Amino acid sequence: MDTNLVNYLAELSKLEFSQDELSKLSTEMTDIISLMDTIKEIDVTYDDLKDNHNVYLGDIRKDAAAPSMPTSKVLQNAVNTNNCFVVPKVVE
Repeated sequence: MDTNLVNYLAELSKLEFSQDELSKLSTEMTDIISLMDTIKEIDVTYDDLKDNHNVYLGDIRKDAAAPSMPTSKVLQNAVNTNNCFVVPKVVE
């Protein structure tokens, strides 16, 4: 990435840099772009046999309905008894 392009991007961003800062940014941005280009070399093809080898559907519990706790028991330690919980105020 050359200094002219970095200067153009800085102008678009309403940023001001000295010539030394522009050359440093140009070098850093070139390094970042080359690092990001290495991502293209990674194989990201999906193989369902290889990618899901740790998932065992037999270990998943059944989704069965179960009775819940009675409201009176859940709210026995609550400050307010209007079927709600009262929590400390955290936002003013």
